[in-house]
Amino acid sequence: MKKLKSLVALKDKLQQVGDEDRSPTSPDRPLYIYKEEEREFPNDPLADQEAIDSIEEVYYKDDSWDPSKHELQKLHDGPEKLSLEDIDKDRNRLRRQLAAVSKKVSELVLENHPAYAQELQRVMDLETALQGANVICINGRRHLEIAKQGFTTASLGLLANQRKRSQLLGLMNSLRTIKTLQRTDVRLREMLEEEDYPGAIQLCLECQKAASIFRHYSCISDLSSKLQDTLEMIEEQLDVALSKTCNSFDAAHYEKVQTAYRLLGKTQTAMDQLHMHYASAIHNTAFQIVLGYVELCSGTGDTNFQKMQYKDLCTHIITESYIPCLMDLCKALWGVMNSYHKTMQWHELHDSTNQETAEADATSSINIEATFNQRYVKQKLEHGLARIWQDVQQKVKLYLLGTDLSVFKFDDFLHVLDLVNKLMLIGEEFCNSKSEGLQDSIRKQSINYFKNYHRSRMDELRMFLENEAWELCPVKSNFTILNLQEFKFLRRSGLVKKLSSAMSSPQSSPAKLAETRDRPGDAPQGFFVRYGDHGNPFDVHQDEDDGEDVMATNGYDEDEKEENTYADDDSDDSDVPEELKQDFVDEKTGETPVRRDSRKKYDKSRKFNNAPILTNTTLNVLRLFGKYMQMMNVLKPIAFDVVICMSQLFDYYLFSVYSFFATDLDLQSAAADWGLSNKLKTTLKRINDNLILPEDSMMPNLQQPVQQVEDRKDKVPFPHVSPVVDLTGTQNLYGLAERVVATESLVFLADQFEFLQPQLESVIPPAKKAFLQQFYSQTISTASELRRPVYRVVAAKSVVYDHILQLMANVKWDIKDIMSQHSSYVDVLLRELQVFSNKLDQVGRHVPIPQPVYNVLWEHCIRLANRTFVEGFASAKKCSNEGRALMQLDFQQFLMKLEKLTDLRPIPDREFVEVYVKAYYLTDADMERWIRDHREYSTKQLTGLVMCGVGSHINKKARQRLLATIEDMEKLKR
Repeated sequence: MKKLKSLVALKDKLQQVGDEDRSPTSPDRPLYIYKEEEREFPNDPLADQEAIDSIEEVYYKDDSWDPSKHELQKLHDGPEKLSLEDIDKDRNRLRRQLAAVSKKVSELVLENHPAYAQELQRVMDLETALQGANVICINGRRHLEIAKQGFTTASLGLLANQRKRSQLLGLMNSLRTIKTLQRTDVRLREMLEEEDYPGAIQLCLECQKAASIFRHYSCISDLSSKLQDTLEMIEEQLDVALSKTCNSFDAAHYEKVQTAYRLLGKTQTAMDQLHMHYASAIHNTAFQIVLGYVELCSGTGDTNFQKMQYKDLCTHIITESYIPCLMDLCKALWGVMNSYHKTMQWHELHDSTNQETAEADATSSINIEATFNQRYVKQKLEHGLARIWQDVQQKVKLYLLGTDLSVFKFDDFLHVLDLVNKLMLIGEEFCNSKSEGLQDSIRKQSINYFKNYHRSRMDELRMFLENEAWELCPVKSNFTILNLQEFKFLRRSGLVKKLSSAMSSPQSSPAKLAETRDRPGDAPQGFFVRYGDHGNPFDVHQDEDDGEDVMATNGYDEDEKEENTYADDDSDDSDVPEELKQDFVDEKTGETPVRRDSRKKYDKSRKFNNAPILTNTTLNVLRLFGKYMQMMNVLKPIAFDVVICMSQLFDYYLFSVYSFFATDLDLQSAAADWGLSNKLKTTLKRINDNLILPEDSMMPNLQQPVQQVEDRKDKVPFPHVSPVVDLTGTQNLYGLAERVVATESLVFLADQFEFLQPQLESVIPPAKKAFLQQFYSQTISTASELRRPVYRVVAAKSVVYDHILQLMANVKWDIKDIMSQHSSYVDVLLRELQVFSNKLDQVGRHVPIPQPVYNVLWEHCIRLANRTFVEGFASAKKCSNEGRALMQLDFQQFLMKLEKLTDLRPIPDREFVEVYVKAYYLTDADMERWIRDHREYSTKQLTGLVMCGVGSHINKKARQRLLATIEDMEKLKR
């Protein structure tokens, strides 16, 4: 209003100024209003603007500033003597500035006058509207007075009381709710004690919702804070409850926990926390178990083991408590893994149920979030499998590497391998892991242990062989390696039946036989199915059908009779197929050959027991095979190293038999006709170079390089036969009984090794199978070939062939008449062979001589006799046609009598003698070709044939040509 009044006053003043302007006689007329003709200064806009710009800034200050005083002060501050002209000049300047300012103000007033008039009109309209509003207010107050007079005070009081009553009722309900909220703390604690986490969280959330409604009450603010603290406490207890499921899974308990987390909207957080708890459970469980054994066995409280790291703690486990601690560790870690497996099963079951509900309402935002949470939980659990197993592996790996296992007994070490192998099988079922960490650690321990163990066993085998009397060890007739305790794991694992079906099939092949190994699918149930709800796979007492049982005791009871020492009871044999009770089964045809010890013997009047021929040393080697295969069965990473060691056992046994019984004859005298095949020679050379320690290096040399010392550790000293073995007696056929037992036990050992080939191929890496196949083809197959050099010694020494040659040298072959009586040396030779047959019969009464041995012995005797015939015929100086007829008569007489001494058919090397005798009738041209075609005869024999045979009816030149041909052939042989 003040502004409007000031504007009105300004309007009146302007009107008065206008009137005064129109009155030229007015004394108060403003100086800045002039007519055009009355202007003092010319109308120049530029000059006016310059005048305005020249005004001092002090003139623009507030209105309280006095310009007159300012100008007078300037004069006062100027020079002492004032000049009228300067004063007038300043006055004109000020007047010029005033005129310019007045002109500028007048122009602005005139320019804004229409807007001023318009705004003034609006002010007048506003004044009119305010007067109308005043009238309306006056009328409203009058009507309100009438309404006040129309209602009584009692009616308004009644309404006020009703409103107050309603407010009090609302307040009472609020107070009741507040009272209930204050009492929920006790109920929440009760529900937590009952482990009703979903109910407690639901109640707490409802209380928080109610508290937010009544937050305008001052007491509710404290209650809201208390409820928040209670909710945090519930979450802490819920986290503790979640951690309990890691060691012992309870489906009902876990369902409560998951429901509680779902009410909190922290399903994903719960899964993250669960994996943290599992990692912590694995560490704490392993640490507490090892700590308990360490403190129990330490016997002193000086060392604070609780502050040690787990890795350092594992180094304090003593040997006696190592296996029990490992078993408890595996049991506890199995419990953690089993809980995790059950957790995954629980989620799979509930996710499938929730999936059906989600499909019914796929558009709901709640179901979309639930589906997302399910996917997150599923992925988290799947990824957690590898992490859980890695933590378990790490704990067991550190425990295994913390102790040197090389001092363990073999059965104890196998027990450790069995536990670790079983744990790796569980890991493979758990997350399809190959357990590289565990395999690496147990491989290191196993290689270290096995090298020491194998070195000791090789030394032990050498001791057994050097003290072996090579006497027959009585066993049951159906004895096989499966009767030994060390091989029972094969029968328990079902391998026997698999081998039986594979080997009896006509289409059997090494590849198919290799498929008979244990496969995971062959097991009726997995570990988590068999032991998921009760029991533990690491319990000491397990089912007898468990293929991983390697704790069978070795050896036999001392009180048992010798004939039952290496035999099993009838119940043990009931599961063994008949074809597997044989020595071997043909892998190509599937046919079961006749047992070699049941074939027709040379002595038809005597029936021997059909038991295999073997010695105590053979049994010891077979037991070692079983132990080695147990190690391969539970620890496949070192299977190839074990196979190599098994081959070394067999190699040393073979080399020892050869050294003992095949080298006691002058090889040079019979080198051209000795019984060693090229394959057997190669095998013996390989064994001698790689396995046998030269006798001149037995004494340690301090100057030898470290590598040579290490190589010596892997070799075995040259074996020496026991002094109790008599190989020089003529009555016992130069130790024929011992030779038979030694050689045939080697053959039996080779047959059993061949029986194990499918199992060995199934456990070694595919890249290493070539070595095993080469070993079987080049070494195992040569065991039967060793019969020839061993029994050749007996055949060579039993008959005095040199004496026969001397008798033949006294025979005159240049006779003129055809003889009807054979020469006397034939009877001497036959008598020698008859004595040999009798002695062979005597030896056979003590040791059964298998038919192959019988055949080899007679084959050698006959071959040597036939070579004696040829050598004697070649020694003849002169020979007539009648003498050649006598040669044929002598040989035919020998053959006729020989057929009564032996049933060996056909007679070996019969053609060797007959062809030589017939060559006497050849011409010189045919003889040269015959000499080149028959390289089996010696130079002496060929020379005798030329000189005494065709030489009698050819000229000297032709004879010299034939001799030159023989000489050339001799040079080629060299």
